[in-house]
Amino acid sequence: MSKDPRLIAFERLLNIMDDLREKCPWDKKQTLESLRKLTIEETYELADAILENDLEEIKNEVGDLLLHMVFYAKIGSEKGAFDISDALNAICEKLIHRHPHIYGDVEVKDEEEVKANWEKLKLQEGKESVLEGVPKSLPAMVKASRIQEKARGVGFDWDSSDQVWDKVQEELNEFKDEMDKQASQKELESEFGDVIFSLINYARFIDIDPESALERTNKKFIKRFQYLESKAKESGKKLHDMSLKEMDVFWEEAKKL
Repeated sequence: MSKDPRLIAFERLLNIMDDLREKCPWDKKQTLESLRKLTIEETYELADAILENDLEEIKNEVGDLLLHMVFYAKIGSEKGAFDISDALNAICEKLIHRHPHIYGDVEVKDEEEVKANWEKLKLQEGKESVLEGVPKSLPAMVKASRIQEKARGVGFDWDSSDQVWDKVQEELNEFKDEMDKQASQKELESEFGDVIFSLINYARFIDIDPESALERTNKKFIKRFQYLESKAKESGKKLHDMSLKEMDVFWEEAKKL
């Protein structure tokens, strides 16, 4: 029987990693800490490719991230802490344990029950809070989404999107009241944070990923603004010399495009 091509490819990557760690000056120098920022960068590059629906680039970025995981495991093995097989077996055991509806006799009716069971099992494993699994260094918007999802997993949630929208309106009104009272910057920041948190909650109820939605808007603004810059240059003008009305003409053109 021929060997699974997936195993062949993975073994090839492991062998290349061994070579690089032994022979390449740059690879020999890397540590867990030095790789961290590079891994974060690669993760964002994958996220960009997903938003662009660029399947070829997604393939490439998945490969980059796999290399990083193999690199961490290689360093772990050098420290005598763990190797790639330990990491792979650990995630396999975790997945089997947390999917009793697949590998046991638990029955679930939908994905919500799967999520709820997942959080209950994590608490049984010794975690003191369902929020422990939310990384501290996550960007605030992503962190807010994860916090809300995990709270929902144990039943702490609104019943309907209408209730959440009412909460959005309530938070907006509270922010406006603080503005009218000329509250301190700290109080305004607190109320503004509440507004954003409630909007993220509403987005979750209507199946919108707020991080992706905002990034799409960022990309849209960049394209339109760069069009404005190019048209201004064609006209022999500089943006800071143009009136807002003049810039608006090109902006509306960009929107139509």
